[in-house]
Amino acid sequence: MYDYLIVGAGLYGAVFARQAKEQGKSVLVIDKRPHIAGNVYTEEVEGIQVHKYGAHIFHTNNRRVWEYVNRFARFNRFTNSPVANYHGELYSLPFNMYTFNKMWGVVTPQEAADKIEEQKKAAGITEPKNLEEQAISLVGTDIYEKLVKGYTEKQWGRPCTELPAFIIRRLPVRFTFDNNYFNALYQGIPEGGYTAMVGAMLDGIEVRLGVDYLEKKEELDRLAQKTVYTGPIDAYFQYQLGYLEYRSVRFETEVLDMPNFQGNAAVNYTDRETPWTRIIEHKWFEFGKDFEGNDLPKTVISREYSSEWKPGEEPYYPVNDEKNGARYEQYRKLAEKEERVIFGGRLGEYRYYDMDAVIASALAMAEKELQG
Repeated sequence: MYDYLIVGAGLYGAVFARQAKEQGKSVLVIDKRPHIAGNVYTEEVEGIQVHKYGAHIFHTNNRRVWEYVNRFARFNRFTNSPVANYHGELYSLPFNMYTFNKMWGVVTPQEAADKIEEQKKAAGITEPKNLEEQAISLVGTDIYEKLVKGYTEKQWGRPCTELPAFIIRRLPVRFTFDNNYFNALYQGIPEGGYTAMVGAMLDGIEVRLGVDYLEKKEELDRLAQKTVYTGPIDAYFQYQLGYLEYRSVRFETEVLDMPNFQGNAAVNYTDRETPWTRIIEHKWFEFGKDFEGNDLPKTVISREYSSEWKPGEEPYYPVNDEKNGARYEQYRKLAEKEERVIFGGRLGEYRYYDMDAVIASALAMAEKELQG
């Protein structure tokens, strides 16, 4: 018998497992994938750490979380400065003075603010009824048309006029020449990749891979006093209240026989006509005295395509609209009755989580559980 069976070797599961182990608890971690680290999994290709399930850039204002992850990895000083490509025109993200200068030729913050205000007034939107109206009321029509509309419609698979306004509560607009996308005190990528970091968290803990919990649930549940479940909450209850909806992402990854494809880790394609949402060039997540990207003769890129999720595919982004919110609430009530099961993480709680929030949530749950 183990004290805890942890279903999922991603960040939530690994953090909870580490905390339980340090409290002297016996732990078994299982995952249906053939690897640890969940969606933050990285693998080495041509000397480059490739983010297999999409770009993951660690950023946080939570000092406790930052100090915690630094126990298991050394982080580089990577700063996320994506570029937007609209039909070959390149713009800085987040929207800042470089963006406004390229868009309108303005050179002062006041000129940029006046231009946005002028466009917002011309649109005459007082109460935004959908995402399109919300975005225009925040950044004006030019930025919306070139840098928001196409990208958002590809991401969500429906017109902006059919998407709720609350999806874009705010858009980062900076009247400075600051290209740092995340307004976070701490930021970086673990040297050697996320898989090594999660491996350090799971050091000394029994892990079994290629094990599908839901296929052998009764047998596995008998192994432990309690289960920490980080899979989809609706799958746990055999979809008895219906499926929760997600957006999924498909990746086309290729090795190119050149040292530098786009000169940046992330380039977003914001026009509607380009089928992919962005291209990631993985080598630019790493740099420093031990990594000179241009010295590597090859590079690895991934094109990302957003798609509607279907059962059997990898769920990525919860569709947090009213219908799904109400359905999740019903599942959550069922989950509360499962006295020996803790539901956690992005899929277990059906919410979009940044990595630092997943870790903070796992630490809080471990504290509550292990001291209770």
